[in-house]
Amino acid sequence: MEQRRSQSWWRAPLWTLALATGAKSFVDNPVLGSRRLNELGLHARRLKLAHGLAARRRRALAAAVPAHWRERFDHDGFVRIDEVVPPADFAALQQRLATTRLPMRAHLQGDTVTARVPLDDGSLRQLPEIAALLRRRDLRALFAYVATTRTPPLHYLQTILGGAVAASQADPQIELHADCFHPSLKAWLFLADVPDDGRPLTYVAGSHRLTPERLAWEGHRSQTVLDDGDRLSQRGSLRVRPDELPALGLPAPTRLAVPANTLVVADMFGFHARADSDRPTTRVELWSYSRRPPFLSDLAERALGLGPLGSRRAGLAMRAADWLDARHLRRQHWHPIGDQLPAAPDLGGRDPLSLL
Repeated sequence: MEQRRSQSWWRAPLWTLALATGAKSFVDNPVLGSRRLNELGLHARRLKLAHGLAARRRRALAAAVPAHWRERFDHDGFVRIDEVVPPADFAALQQRLATTRLPMRAHLQGDTVTARVPLDDGSLRQLPEIAALLRRRDLRALFAYVATTRTPPLHYLQTILGGAVAASQADPQIELHADCFHPSLKAWLFLADVPDDGRPLTYVAGSHRLTPERLAWEGHRSQTVLDDGDRLSQRGSLRVRPDELPALGLPAPTRLAVPANTLVVADMFGFHARADSDRPTTRVELWSYSRRPPFLSDLAERALGLGPLGSRRAGLAMRAADWLDARHLRRQHWHPIGDQLPAAPDLGGRDPLSLL
């Protein structure tokens, strides 16, 4: 490790500049991962600055959010909204998902296959109920508040096939973790029932707040994470053990086993995970994602996200990853599996292990 870093000394200015971005990997950036600098408070200072800026942005966005949603989010870090789509429209949407084939990509992690359709103007024309939902002002205001940005999230149709293969490694998403060091958004509109043994989303209520206990825990982890062999934590998605939660003043995770047509919107600085199950499971959902650069000015961030390409970002991001992969610059993990029914993708007849 040290030899590899010493041979890349010329990258030092880039590693330093990354402090002003959303860069989070301790293992890939020797400045972010420096035990000495983190003992002096580097990681803690980035946390406090990022959360302070996010709080200021949320204050500016708060008035547009329905009060009961805002209060619930502020308390728990997530909001659950039942029957978010009118029942007749939701029935039509479920029928559409069972009969409309869309071009899907898939990826295998552990024993779980995730298949996705990036939603853009073209795919949303085939899914008018989802298009109408995403135009709702109250939901757009809630997304903006949680994500701390008016830039709309990226949206995908997503099907999760849990226990799809016999794997030597478990699905890493079943470990409680925070996605990154600053607030960000993920949202799930569950398009089919999620039973308690159906690998439901779990979330530790209140863990989105940067309390003194959480700040101390983060500071300690930043100093020791390169020693513990946990690759995903080393890359900045810190894992937490359930037995650590009481010392952080946090409760046990809430299991969001919910009926179809339930929307959950959450801050991904909060600890969350996909629950495990002892049987194969399928989750079908509209999945939304937003991770705003934490230190970028509002004007610059809006210019990047709200231009004419804004509604096409999900598809463009996938095609950009294809371009990089074709030139051996960065591996594309999302493999095309052909036109599939989102409610029941069959992986195009592929061996799931080929999706690694």
